[in-house]
Amino acid sequence: MQPLRFGIVQYFGKKKIIFADMDLLVKILIVIAAYLMGSIPTSVWVGKIFYGTDVREHGSGNAGATNTIRVLGLLPGIFVFIVDVLKGYFAVRLLYLTDFYIPQTGMFINFQLILGVAALVGHIFPIFAQFRGGKGVAVLSGVVFALQPYATLIVFGIWVISLLITRYVSLSSMIAGFSFPLVLIFVYRTTNPSLIIFAFTLAILMLFTHQKNIERLIKGEESKFKPGKKKTSDETK
Repeated sequence: MQPLRFGIVQYFGKKKIIFADMDLLVKILIVIAAYLMGSIPTSVWVGKIFYGTDVREHGSGNAGATNTIRVLGLLPGIFVFIVDVLKGYFAVRLLYLTDFYIPQTGMFINFQLILGVAALVGHIFPIFAQFRGGKGVAVLSGVVFALQPYATLIVFGIWVISLLITRYVSLSSMIAGFSFPLVLIFVYRTTNPSLIIFAFTLAILMLFTHQKNIERLIKGEESKFKPGKKKTSDETK
């Protein structure tokens, strides 16, 4: 893609500024596309279209895969999880449609992070669902898999082991979130400062988006994960 720079042309004695640095325009459009991709409210649409139910009005009130499993069942929940992961993954991969940066360089990774954050913001505040979205764990999984696939697989393994031991999805997600920067630093010796900051930011974000879960965990009121069993609102609040 050849960049078109700002220029001034002469039309009948008048100067007219022609649009612009196409690089900048395309970058803005890609970020917007990543946000819109993240804004696809998978659980909300699946619930309303196929079950006549808004999952946000039941269970934990979260528009995510876990609450979808609780409210609608295992299969729709798995579908929601897969689609949400793909949202994050393909949002980051949008950069490969351009030739702005050399892949895997610092600038390339930095812009991928921007796209990942845009998708995450879209999922948490989706324009297609009254800005009431999910916590973003599945989307983040897709984002980090696109950035660091092998590290993500290790973190996923940590999540699975934590879930098998504790039976708490929320606690397992927070443990996995905090393990991600540690895996990057100590296992893969990552030195990219933006990626490291991003990883630690995700860990902190996990605490922020799981505040209610943390309160329920402290009180002993957090529901344990039981696949295939739909729960009532009282059980999952």
